[in-house]
Amino acid sequence: MKIPTPWLRRLLAPLTLLLAFSLAGCASQNLSHYANEQPVLDLATYFNGRLIAHGMFQNRSGQVVRRFVVEIDGRWEGNQGVLDERFTYADGTTERRIWRLTKHADGRYTGSADDVVGEAQGQAVGNAFFWSYVLNLPVGERIIPVRLDDWMYLIDDRVMLNRATMSKFGIRLGEVTLVFTKLDA
Repeated sequence: MKIPTPWLRRLLAPLTLLLAFSLAGCASQNLSHYANEQPVLDLATYFNGRLIAHGMFQNRSGQVVRRFVVEIDGRWEGNQGVLDERFTYADGTTERRIWRLTKHADGRYTGSADDVVGEAQGQAVGNAFFWSYVLNLPVGERIIPVRLDDWMYLIDDRVMLNRATMSKFGIRLGEVTLVFTKLDA
């Protein structure tokens, strides 16, 4: 059976467009894109002192399901840092995470915390920082390991934005959005 050419074009055009959008959605950010962006982010400088962060978690449909404030105390000695994070959620519950960080050459960082599986890996380039780790997330009576891929962007000496994607088995569960404000600037 021969398909008429105009009909074939009408069929293929939307399919080609759909394929192009699908492939574009698979593309990921590249840190090198931020190499010339200012101000340059150095975690040991930015996370040294007191900070406050305001954040929210949105499920994969975009609904805000959790809001929180984080008080952070950062201390660095040489290439070793400690971030003491104290979370207060809108429902009144609290949580604490203490990160132990190491600054390496070329803007690379590694870190650990009691509720993080293995070692977190990250790198800063220009004003951006990518940070990836597996977090043991309490859900009811269970602990579920989830992957967090954080992208942080230094806006100025005091403000940094953070957007993290939370996933399990490669399936996006939701996103965390944070605004960090340095109090000791």
